[in-house]
Amino acid sequence: MPDNIARWLTEHARPLGTLTPGGPPEDLGPLGDSLRDARIVGLGESTHGTREFFLLKHRIIEFLVREAGFTTLAMEASASAARALDAYVRHGIGDPARLITRLGFWTWRTEEMLDLVEWLRTHNRALPEDRRVRFVGTDPQRCADSVDAVAAFLRQVAPERAEDVRELEVPARAHPASRPDPEHAFLRRAEALAGFLEDHREKFARRTTVDAADEALEHARILVRAADLVTRSPDLRSGEDSVFAVRDRYMADAVSRLVDGSPQARVIVWAHNGHLAKGTYGDGVPALGSRLRERYGDGYYALALLFGKGSFLARRGHDLQGPPRRHRIGTGMRSVEARLAGAVPGDYYADLRAAGPSPEAAQWLRAPQMQRSFGAHVPRFVYRLHVAPLVPADDYDGIAFVARSTCSRLLPPMET
Repeated sequence: MPDNIARWLTEHARPLGTLTPGGPPEDLGPLGDSLRDARIVGLGESTHGTREFFLLKHRIIEFLVREAGFTTLAMEASASAARALDAYVRHGIGDPARLITRLGFWTWRTEEMLDLVEWLRTHNRALPEDRRVRFVGTDPQRCADSVDAVAAFLRQVAPERAEDVRELEVPARAHPASRPDPEHAFLRRAEALAGFLEDHREKFARRTTVDAADEALEHARILVRAADLVTRSPDLRSGEDSVFAVRDRYMADAVSRLVDGSPQARVIVWAHNGHLAKGTYGDGVPALGSRLRERYGDGYYALALLFGKGSFLARRGHDLQGPPRRHRIGTGMRSVEARLAGAVPGDYYADLRAAGPSPEAAQWLRAPQMQRSFGAHVPRFVYRLHVAPLVPADDYDGIAFVARSTCSRLLPPMET
């Protein structure tokens, strides 16, 4: 790392006194100053299986909720199953560990996530309904809960249509891009079902309640998005029509509905660094964060979380069912993480919007670099070489750096 950018980081990096949730919040004060005008804060991660990322994000969420009035946590998790977890967070309904397991991804089935959910419940318990923090999923996939919810509602209001929703169980459980459907049969069925519920919403609300009718309609809309997602092409040459671009667009739309639905709404978005970047990821896929930046300008703040060395959990290869395994990696020499580790010791964060970098430092912050990036699955043997392009100040507004990563701690398996 050139001396000028190392010097700028030394001057602007803010040490983190602790990663443990519940710690004194004073070290996060400068971050609060940076986020004063943001309505959406993206909290990223370069792996889904790093314990320290969970802990630090828990700390930041506590701070943003208590000190900055943030109202919603929106996660890269099943939009369908998250509705039941939201009922626990706001009203104490259900078993939180079981509800976390239903979120659709092994990555969230951890002790750290359970601790965060329990903190949200404790925070909400003493507050009036309109001030309680919400828990929302943004991802349309893994929506078996929506099939069950719509079927149950139809059995009350239109029994003759109750079996229609069962035709959507395949796309509700399938992985994105796994069910090619040139005739768009799944999508047409889902759209017809959502249209039926929307056309008869007022009548059904009189027979049940407005909340019940609206809940069923939203579950039906989730099924429409899921049916679309599982039939999309994985071919990146299809551009905005690829499954990757469509998934990020749906997640951005979910965040926008939260923000635009109330002038007081302030949303924390939890997702992988690649999704939260303000540009593109992979081979030019428009990221969730790029759509939020386009819609809200500087009202969206993207904070990437990176680490120096250590271990993390991920599944190996293309195994969709096997247990996540421990993977280890050193600091290395060529990634931006190695340079961040060499510039400032320990755990810290830096606001990349901060004024004052010299022309040379500003040039480095806007020059192409390489960052390490690991998803829920990593290649069996060559994962240590897995990097993604990065332009620090263009892709992110801030970076939080953790010197050492350890594996997140999985909850015991249970029936979903």
